[in-house]
Amino acid sequence: MSKAQRFHPHGVIPAVLLPFFDDLSIDEVSFRSHLRDVASVPGISAITVNAHSTEAASCTFEEQVRVLAITKDEIGAKLPIVNGIYTDSSMEAQRLAKMAHEGGADALLVFPSGIYTFGQRPEMAIEHFKRIADVTDLPLIAFQYNPAGGQGYPLPTLLRMIEAVPTIAAIKDWCGNAQLADRQIRALQTRQPPVNVLSTHSAWLFSSLVLGCNGLLSGSGSVIADLQAQLFQAVQNKDLGLAQQIHNRIYHTAEVFYTDPFVDMHNRMKEALVLLGKLPRAVVRPPLVKIQPDEIKRIRQALVAAGLLKA
Repeated sequence: MSKAQRFHPHGVIPAVLLPFFDDLSIDEVSFRSHLRDVASVPGISAITVNAHSTEAASCTFEEQVRVLAITKDEIGAKLPIVNGIYTDSSMEAQRLAKMAHEGGADALLVFPSGIYTFGQRPEMAIEHFKRIADVTDLPLIAFQYNPAGGQGYPLPTLLRMIEAVPTIAAIKDWCGNAQLADRQIRALQTRQPPVNVLSTHSAWLFSSLVLGCNGLLSGSGSVIADLQAQLFQAVQNKDLGLAQQIHNRIYHTAEVFYTDPFVDMHNRMKEALVLLGKLPRAVVRPPLVKIQPDEIKRIRQALVAAGLLKA
């Protein structure tokens, strides 16, 4: 049985963070501890590495190989691993996909190329995904990246991609629009086999899950995986009263993680883990920069309000 048959992306999939030393090298000991901490949460389905949350854009190919190897060694026997394919180049995407397949990943999260508008030329998106599928049969998660109403994959393009590349098994949905999200869920999850919609609308997670997503994939799962798992299960059980209570806790973290400037979201999550005593430092790699003390204070207040930290 191939990996593609063993794992179909679904459920709660946290995207973990990557700790660094002050000299910007990878803190492997802290990373292993972080992986164990997140993997211990009941109800999660997989863990994502080499993505936005692990600052993949600032990691070399060799570092991404090492990140996957550490993850496989630490939690690979317990949970499936989703490995990000973060590059503008289709040829480099092939190289990363082959590496991830050989390194033991169970699925690939394919980021859209930043230099092309795939939505305007569906043939380009199809070519990009076909090249990845040429070197691996791992299930692919297409990142529907459209957070500010800009460019993403129009639904007709997504459908053409899925027809052309049958290993596309899910999308990570950041279309930024409830109507579009609903439309995608209805079109993709009713297919045979279904293409699961994994919400990454973390600023309005409760609302997006109520639409019927078959899962979620979120960087804030690095901090609140337990609340996300509880929320997802409550929505699946149609216990909206309980889901609302959990949402009321998540709300406080979403308000501080996903405020402007948006680019600092994962910086803030690192600071939250330091405040919770789960990371020794919140170092980020350039061009990201450390957030200011007044914002760290607001994060502390949010963690207290969410019931994650004592006052």
